[in-house]
Amino acid sequence: MSISAPSAASTVTVGQGPLSIAEVVAVARHNAQIVLDPAALDAVAASRAIIDDLAADPAAHYGISTGFGALATTYIEADRRAQLQVSLVRSHAAGSGAEVEREVVRALMLLRLSTLMTGRTGVRRVTAETYAAVLNAGITPVVREYGSLGCSGDLAPLAHCALVAMGEGEIRASESGLRKAAAQNQALSTTGIPDPTIASAGNDSDDEILMSAASALSQAGIAPLQLGEKEGLALINGTDGMLGMLSLAIHDLGALLQTADIAASMSVEGLMGTDAVFAADLHKLRPQAGQALSAANFRTILAGSPIVASHKGPECTRVQDAYSLRCAPIVHGAARDTVAHATNVAHAELASAVDNPVLTLDGRVESNGNFHGAPVAYVLDFLAIAAADVASMSERRTDRFLDRARNQGLPPFLAHEVGVDSGLMIAQYTAAGIVSEMKRLAVPASVDSIPSSAMQEDHVSMGWAAARKLRRSIDGLGRVLAIELLTAARGLALRAPLTPGAATGAVTLLVNAASGGPGQDRYLSPEIEAVVELVQSGRVLDSASAVTGPLA
Repeated sequence: MSISAPSAASTVTVGQGPLSIAEVVAVARHNAQIVLDPAALDAVAASRAIIDDLAADPAAHYGISTGFGALATTYIEADRRAQLQVSLVRSHAAGSGAEVEREVVRALMLLRLSTLMTGRTGVRRVTAETYAAVLNAGITPVVREYGSLGCSGDLAPLAHCALVAMGEGEIRASESGLRKAAAQNQALSTTGIPDPTIASAGNDSDDEILMSAASALSQAGIAPLQLGEKEGLALINGTDGMLGMLSLAIHDLGALLQTADIAASMSVEGLMGTDAVFAADLHKLRPQAGQALSAANFRTILAGSPIVASHKGPECTRVQDAYSLRCAPIVHGAARDTVAHATNVAHAELASAVDNPVLTLDGRVESNGNFHGAPVAYVLDFLAIAAADVASMSERRTDRFLDRARNQGLPPFLAHEVGVDSGLMIAQYTAAGIVSEMKRLAVPASVDSIPSSAMQEDHVSMGWAAARKLRRSIDGLGRVLAIELLTAARGLALRAPLTPGAATGAVTLLVNAASGGPGQDRYLSPEIEAVVELVQSGRVLDSASAVTGPLA
């Protein structure tokens, strides 16, 4: 699932302060170019001087002159430390499975760069500059699905990225993007100023090919990184993968929950439900913040609906609608509040400098446990629960539309010729199958733990696994909502001569134009996918908002 509303930012400045979720999305998904703050680079250089002093100290310092993990007490002589860092990265780049999505890899690299730029990790200035150059060139390291336990952060995924910065491993990039990056790097080396006439390299991701990191760096004019003391450790010891996926999920769920309000409003309208239950004073009796926002959306979307008005008054026999209609703002609102909680956690993490050991503000180098992924893992799991519940309620509304005993006079399965046509019968099966999988995906990963590193890392967060399943769950939510929109748009069209409200009418026209609307049975899968694209692109949300103004 990837809500792909364009980003306004063409560049993102990375300095000592935190990135925003919008900036993560801009770089990860929309190829915004990175600018490194000069003052922050100076701070990086100053903190590196502390590491250089400790490297010259005959006493052992973890991560600088010792081994790692269970080998933390092993002293490493000065002439072997460069090899120590290289060996660390190579050995930890041990992922397996399918390639991780480009946007996830870019997000985790950006967030590791953000931590490097805090000046709390002790890397050299060139290390941060190399990461920025790799991202700006549109070079995407091949990161594998499996490998992170979320113990010392996302070790394996980050190691695959560090390996590429060293000129090793595999990447995906476009050759045209690499040529643009080489031209830009040449301009920088000559004048020190980016050439504005050279287009962004990141815009050529559609024609990416697999190649060696060594070839890609050479074509882009980027020198492979030669690691110094502590740098291998600093490049792999963070929660950046799970945080990157959390940031993308928060962005996508914000749009999907607004889309859920639109879909549910169309179902309320098409199933001849009442809008009285969305009254503001009723929801003030239970002052949950998300619930109030969702109820306000329902009122706005359904305002002026001729269908809703058609069955108001003393002749209306409807006393109470089913829970999937009446309680939708409560469930959608609870999901919104869950996203709000996750956003607070994400903001704290985006302001964090996660490394071990870390340089304190007063110049100490201290071991710590800040790399443990529990804070991120918990909310990733929580979001999967919320997404599954919103999808579950959506599927129930779809099912009501198709059951002639409950759909208030519409044809069975919204079929054109009852008995000959099956209508949207199997579309509901698809939604039900997705919801069932989402319920399985809602089982938390963060309650699991498995010891590693000879029992040194004896409790792990499984945050990466929580993030991976959340991504699948968010994709599922978008598809279930698309099926509800497809169903509701067909149901509203079948209410003619009654007409829907302005906002729901605009969405109905959009969806039926993409799917074909009511009629004889057709090859249904492409129609479902067409509406999924309307959801994922944000066009459903834009269509309603063009009438209502921005939704809450």
